Amino acid sequence: MRFGDFVWPHNPKVYEIEFSRRIVCHKVPFGLYTLSDMGRNQRILRGEGEFTGDNAYSDFKALASMFYSDKPRILVHPIWQSAPAWFVSLKLKQEPRKDYVCYEFEFWECYEGYSHSPKAVVSDASSAQSLSSTSERLTYTIKNGDTLWGVAKTNGLSLSELIALNPQIRNPNIYYCGDLIYLS
Repeated sequence: MRFGDFVWPHNPKVYEIEFSRRIVCHKVPFGLYTLSDMGRNQRILRGEGEFTGDNAYSDFKALASMFYSDKPRILVHPIWQSAPAWFVSLKLKQEPRKDYVCYEFEFWECYEGYSHSPKAVVSDASSAQSLSSTSERLTYTIKNGDTLWGVAKTNGLSLSELIALNPQIRNPNIYYCGDLIYLS
């Protein structure tokens, strides 16, 4: 197994992968509820292992130094697929000895599909011009069970593009049935 520049001398004895999906429950007034699929969460890759032999503690220190990385690295497992991941947790399970170190680790898969670059600020002149052309814009009315992610995907947009078209949306998790959003 490998993470960035660190290669395990032997694979960890336990390796598990957690898959999960975020489902949100919305209470319906005087009724029951409705569920919204907010998409899958990051995969969490956990495990535990041992370093043994004369280099056990130095191997652990080398792994621990990877924890301080300020960016995600590629995590490679010999059987499972490779993925960019953040090193989230590293724990000693006992008092380290020179020839034996038992540890646990946790990595979070990193999805790199979103742009984190800053957006240009719209000036007053351009926003007035865009308000005059709103009658020509394509709109959509939020229905029960819709998510902004789902609406964006259905209409060939990314969530970032949909939010850029709708400056009234301050939080993509807060919207209501009947809200009007712009698709163009």
